[in-house]
Amino acid sequence: MTELISLLPEEKVKTEGQANHLLGNNGEMTVFPTAEEEIIQVLKFADQNDKKVSIIGGGTKRGFGGLSDYADIQLSMAHYSGITEHTPGDMTITVKAGTTFKELQDFLAKHQQRVSLDPAWPEYSTIGGIIASNESGPKRLGYGSARDSVIGLRIVYPDGRVIRSGGKVVKNVAGYDMNKLFIGSMGTLGVVTEITLKLRPIPKYESLILLSFPIELLEEMRLFVVKLLDSMMEPIALELLSPALSKRLANHNMYTLAISFEDFEPSVYYQEEFIKSIVPAGSLFSLLPQAEAELFWDGFYKTAPNGVTSKPRSITEASLKIGVKNMDVFQIVKECASMYKTTSIEAHGGIGHGLCQVILKGSSNDVMNAIERIQQAASRLGGYTIIKHLPYALRHKTEVWGEKPSCFFLIQGIKTAIDPRSILNYKRYLGGI
Repeated sequence: MTELISLLPEEKVKTEGQANHLLGNNGEMTVFPTAEEEIIQVLKFADQNDKKVSIIGGGTKRGFGGLSDYADIQLSMAHYSGITEHTPGDMTITVKAGTTFKELQDFLAKHQQRVSLDPAWPEYSTIGGIIASNESGPKRLGYGSARDSVIGLRIVYPDGRVIRSGGKVVKNVAGYDMNKLFIGSMGTLGVVTEITLKLRPIPKYESLILLSFPIELLEEMRLFVVKLLDSMMEPIALELLSPALSKRLANHNMYTLAISFEDFEPSVYYQEEFIKSIVPAGSLFSLLPQAEAELFWDGFYKTAPNGVTSKPRSITEASLKIGVKNMDVFQIVKECASMYKTTSIEAHGGIGHGLCQVILKGSSNDVMNAIERIQQAASRLGGYTIIKHLPYALRHKTEVWGEKPSCFFLIQGIKTAIDPRSILNYKRYLGGI
């Protein structure tokens, strides 16, 4: 490894290993490139010397996948950050992968623009990590996913070749949409160095309605949701919170719907009045204006455990991503709420896109038993479960990505074609890829 050290300035290489980190996914040495050429040199060295490379951005997803305690080299993108190009008139921006999401949004706010994504822990999460994991939040209902925001990518292949997918303009329709191959691939196909994103103007106004229901009115809640989704209203988020999560965020120990609106003020006010007109009797209605709504979401995005703040402790933390049909979100959140007596568990799910998140805390045995029960519940509904955060030692005791899909041979074939030596993020993705 001394050859690699000689390729980079001394201050960009940290040789102390971190093999005993709670979440794994570390390296015998960590490199901190600040230029794309340095990333190319590291990957060429790894490819030619059959060394494994683990990629890390802000570190929030250190506990997401990975069946290897540490790789030979940890490639940190933390110092590879900054805005490459911003074209306000075209509403596009090109940014380096190590830029934190908060830094990116703060820059765009000066131009009354933003990236329409809402990931967890924005002050730590890098845009490269968000794209690599295809992360999205409750506002996916109105915003779409990372795949809907990306226009183009610049990627370094495991052998050091640089390719570009997509373009730098919104109306880019030439050829195959190669972006989708890399978004959500967990860094197993290449190192994303630059991302070009389409932007939206910051909305003029935002509000949040919290509608809480006691358990005996769950059917009324379901009917309310159907009526809302069948209407002309356009909420940005329609998130169901379990009683435990609602208690912590809104001080209501009941099932709660978080209904978010963003638009011109008259439009938001109109939609608020519509909600008031169809609120079922017996429910608890709260309206949060913009400042309070922003505070609510700020707390919401800090509910899940992450690799930056996780420390060895007596309790085990885990988080799960569950995908089911829209209305089956009720079943998942209700199932989680029923386990609260044995395990600390908080859950929420998007009615409109069907993605749920479950946060677990407790003894290792209790957490693993709860994960198995939730996996079974999702499977019965025809859905899937992905474990987004779990200590390294426990990831070997379950299927982090769930069962292999029928198309797994295609995914495996793509990995073999692009990274035949499995240099990048070894065993980090589906099926141990």
